[in-house]
Amino acid sequence: MKLQEIKIDPSTMRLEVDIIEQKGNFAIIFSDGKAKLTALPQHGETKIITHQGKVKRVKFDEGEEF
Repeated sequence: MKLQEIKIDPSTMRLEVDIIEQKGNFAIIFSDGKAKLTALPQHGETKIITHQGKVKRVKFDEGEEF
């Protein structure tokens, strides 16, 4: 699974991410009261598709240097 849900503390409305635990580059996407974390590929594109102000889809297009 490429997208991993991040828990938001309902009492403080804050999210916490242990950046030491993450390897490489990553992005946090927040939409409609939900937060998700995704690792970014070493070679490729990650597109965040929105519709009417909300994230609808995250597309990954990965490749490798020849």
